[in-house]
Amino acid sequence: MNTVLKQSVAGLRAMLVLTVLLGLLYPAVVWGVGQVVARDQSAGSLVSLGGRVVGSSLLGQQWRGDEWFHGRPSASDYAGDTSGGTNLGAGPELDTAVAERARAAGLEPRTAPADALTASGSGLDPHVSPAYAAAQVERVAAARGLDVSRVRSLVTAHTQGREAGFLGQPRVDVLELNLALARLTAPSAG
Repeated sequence: MNTVLKQSVAGLRAMLVLTVLLGLLYPAVVWGVGQVVARDQSAGSLVSLGGRVVGSSLLGQQWRGDEWFHGRPSASDYAGDTSGGTNLGAGPELDTAVAERARAAGLEPRTAPADALTASGSGLDPHVSPAYAAAQVERVAAARGLDVSRVRSLVTAHTQGREAGFLGQPRVDVLELNLALARLTAPSAG
């Protein structure tokens, strides 16, 4: 009995020490280093407009209306707490989903960019391909009464290249593009 009690006390001490070290101190140190080394990223890479937070450069969001560039379809309706893909394989369900997305976007399924018609693995992609952004230029320009070449130049200005010149694909951050569009068409104070 004495041995069992000693082992239980030793186990409880170990649990308390490890709880303090790994449950309190380690997370506090990681948070502190994040605040010093990468403050913006550790705070969620928030994007502001006029002093108001309007989104994160890391997470996509729903854009409705013809006057905005739309992001990649989301299986979770951009809900961060339920992110994930559809897990649809080739078959009638995927064909139906793609046809509905093409119809809603006014695109031809056979020629539309893949990211315009298929949901991403996370459902929260903040970027679209330059091809999908380009496919939306005329709709956005018409809805805002802007010259197509002006809107196209905004897309070009907000197209990011590959990381380190060879990683990933060129992409367009939809939030940043829409904010630039809002700044372009905002009534000037005067």
